[in-house]
Amino acid sequence: MINRVARALAAAGVEAPRAEAEQLAAYVLDVPRGRLALADGFTPAQRDRLDALVGRRVTREPLQHLLGSAGFRHLELAVGPGVFVPRPETELLAGWGIERAREHAAPLVVDLCSGSGAIALAVAQEVPAARVVAVERSPAALAWLRRNAADRAAAGDRPVEVVAADVTGPELLAGLAGRVDVLLCNPPYVPRSVAVPPEVAGHDPDEAVFGGADGLDVIRPVARRAAELLRPGGAIGIEHDDTHAAAVPALLRGDGRYDRVEEHRDLAGRPRWVSASRRADGTHAETARAWQTDSS
Repeated sequence: MINRVARALAAAGVEAPRAEAEQLAAYVLDVPRGRLALADGFTPAQRDRLDALVGRRVTREPLQHLLGSAGFRHLELAVGPGVFVPRPETELLAGWGIERAREHAAPLVVDLCSGSGAIALAVAQEVPAARVVAVERSPAALAWLRRNAADRAAAGDRPVEVVAADVTGPELLAGLAGRVDVLLCNPPYVPRSVAVPPEVAGHDPDEAVFGGADGLDVIRPVARRAAELLRPGGAIGIEHDDTHAAAVPALLRGDGRYDRVEEHRDLAGRPRWVSASRRADGTHAETARAWQTDSS
């Protein structure tokens, strides 16, 4: 049965047909994937259910939509239509943010473009002392974010504060200006002209995928506002398209309020996210240079 499913998925162009066939079979049988070999055979009703799921997957409906959830670090998050499915590469950004947050006794962490809440909820789970604020604009995504936040709070994690707001707004989180220790963001960043896989094109919300003509329409204002939200020495991490290896670091350096700008690669070795620190003296680099020039 699993071999037949794997062949059908492979014929439809699914990248990991065997692994997905096993995941679907384990889901239908309600057993861990690692115990499939020990499971009893499929009942006729289970065969019909599996065939129905395969029929949807071969149309390239995301596997996570079929299963109703997506794994992210130590979490299992509810996902479905209207919210971006978290990707494994974003776990690296979240992990970096978690390490930065652990450098503080009671850190304030902000997650912009939170979507399902993956980054925010991972931080809240792994850094219990953190106050975590998750910001999302889309009403559909907010519903998933609030559901996941409620589920994790019920499981015992520290509750995440959910804010409905546009991350490009000039007054975003005005009450937190100059107080944020770590700011993380996985924004829409794909350039509009780029062709994306069917799972993305037909199912992930456009507003969570595309970032304008060059992919930087959200990153630009986020970088500006983040410099105002971060305390001196605060850390920022922003995920970006693999074509942005030069553009996003240059944007942060050009702002003048960041230092220690570093580019990072994903699991496939592609440039994927950038980190930086708010200048520890709280000044703007151009201001500092002007002072040095005037006083020389």
